[in-house]
Amino acid sequence: MITFYNHLHAQHQGKVEMFRGALVPCYEVPARADHVLAELQRRKLGTVQHPNAFDDAVLERIHSRRYLQFLATAWDQWVALDPANAGTDILPSVWPTRTFRTDIEPDNFSAKMGLYSFDAGTPFTAGTWVAARAGAHCALSAAQAMLAGDRAAFALSRPPGHHAGADFFGGYCFLNNAALAAQYLRDAGMERVAVLDIDYHHGNGTQACFYDRPDVFFASIHGDPRTEYPFFLGHADETGVGAGKGFNLNLPLPRGTGYPAWAAALDTALARIQQFGAQALVVSMGMDTFVGDPISGFTLHSDDYLRVGARLRACGLPTVLVFEGGYAVQEVGVNAVNVLQAFADV
Repeated sequence: MITFYNHLHAQHQGKVEMFRGALVPCYEVPARADHVLAELQRRKLGTVQHPNAFDDAVLERIHSRRYLQFLATAWDQWVALDPANAGTDILPSVWPTRTFRTDIEPDNFSAKMGLYSFDAGTPFTAGTWVAARAGAHCALSAAQAMLAGDRAAFALSRPPGHHAGADFFGGYCFLNNAALAAQYLRDAGMERVAVLDIDYHHGNGTQACFYDRPDVFFASIHGDPRTEYPFFLGHADETGVGAGKGFNLNLPLPRGTGYPAWAAALDTALARIQQFGAQALVVSMGMDTFVGDPISGFTLHSDDYLRVGARLRACGLPTVLVFEGGYAVQEVGVNAVNVLQAFADV
């Protein structure tokens, strides 16, 4: 299995995030991807290469031009306010909600940050745009490789992506790598593409991107949003709208869920994907379902991820796997590569 590695990911390295009312060291750190890469190389599981380059017009197939322009210029705008800002990360502090207008981009930088974000746990750094863009190119390269004949390809992309919407960031995510890969497959002529999100946290951004569309089926297995981030999306009654009605499947599970119940939900999702008639599968491969994850609540163990990979393989679809969450840093490499090894059946 070929891996496209975001060799620029460490340029995004936040100092602190807001967590339960306090500024704490970031959970989303470069070592996450480093451990996965090291384990891939230790097991010699296929080739690892840098992503191909893509024009930003490809990103506009999912993200709004206004939003992309903001991401590309945000750091320069921040430092222009005060040269001392170069030594600090950016965290949003105000947000438009409900009756507030969002159609007009404000001139005030703090207001812009609020317009394009939904939490204070996602620091924007000097290298965020460079890292996020290269991560998106990894997902697009994996889709490209699959279209060229590879049965599967892995995007070792960081920062993650599934919480990012068409015009907002949050949940450590800036560009929606999985959505971009799915759209790339659609644009290449695949009529029906499925996105399966197995991260502990609901892929709210991916759902929002495809919620009114019948050509991309989205399924997510995640912690119950009544108690788990991102809280405001991911309920079972969210099944799509308009032409997309029936093409969105949420399978929320309670904190403490172990592998047997989680695997039953996976079987449900895969059955619906087969029923949909998907020609290709994109997997948002979050590893924060692990029992030792510090900010999540499922109880899967390392050996369980071998079973996950085997189940995904049995689906029989050409597959793009995209790295998402997973914050038990020392174990994330073993867990992620267990999925990939079982999928590759080596």
